[in-house]
Amino acid sequence: MAMVYQEHPVDERSPPRRWIPVKRSLEAKTLEEIPPIDHSPFASLAEEELYFEQVITEDDEPVDNFFAAKQQRLLVESLYYSWQRPPGTFLADANVGVFPVPAESPLVPDVFVSTDVPLPPNLQNKQDRSYFVWKMGKPPDVVIEIVSNRKGGEADDKLQDYAHLGVPYYILWDPFRRLSKRRLRVYERRGDNYVLQKEKWLASLKLGVGLWRGTFEDLQEVWLRWYDEDGQLFLTGGERAKQERQRADQECQRADLECQRAEQEQQRAQQEHREKLQAFVLLEQEQQRSEQLAAKLRELGIEPLNLME
Repeated sequence: MAMVYQEHPVDERSPPRRWIPVKRSLEAKTLEEIPPIDHSPFASLAEEELYFEQVITEDDEPVDNFFAAKQQRLLVESLYYSWQRPPGTFLADANVGVFPVPAESPLVPDVFVSTDVPLPPNLQNKQDRSYFVWKMGKPPDVVIEIVSNRKGGEADDKLQDYAHLGVPYYILWDPFRRLSKRRLRVYERRGDNYVLQKEKWLASLKLGVGLWRGTFEDLQEVWLRWYDEDGQLFLTGGERAKQERQRADQECQRADLECQRAEQEQQRAQQEHREKLQAFVLLEQEQQRSEQLAAKLRELGIEPLNLME
């Protein structure tokens, strides 16, 4: 039975963030098949244009530490290289603003994943640079927050914000135990509240998360990683290339062993041939000696065959 998270409960009296979902076809498989979003919260095109002229999508203020930056790259890159979904049917990124409605400030998750949405067609346009919920038609499916200190509000304010936004899964990754002894928490939204999950499995996405000790970008640490339903790790491009090199090296080693075996067989065959040839030569020599002895005996008037009787 799943435990309802009680330490920092979501306040049901707080008004939910206002966004109007637009139905998408869940059967969309490619970028061309995903229907466009036609809903807008603006009263006119001029109002929408004015909003995008004034909205701030980037503030150019670096705030992440080395570990958090590497962790974000690891999570995003491995999804794009290993998640078995058709191209163009999901978005995953780090530190990109998620705008619930025009009147509210954006949320900026460390990592988010959103399925059945295409990458905006022109990233030079300001309205395509961030995740505007009313344009995408839905909030992200997963957000991940990486705890760096005790001031980020990952276990209270952000948890409430993402619940109100309607994000189905919220993952809190506390690698250095800044907030509690529990480093990894996975929440699933049920109703208006998040429920702390015992299993680290995102059922609707068929994605799992877990901890992995290893080296990424020359740093050996415990990392948050994606897994599939068979428990197989989602590999990055570098890991996949390394795996392919190892397979190629193993194939070369097997090929070398086969060549060595073939050479050994050839050497054995040549040795057997030399031994048979040597035996034949010895037999020839023995036969010649026998014939010479028989000839001498005949010169002495002795028939060799009579000696054998």
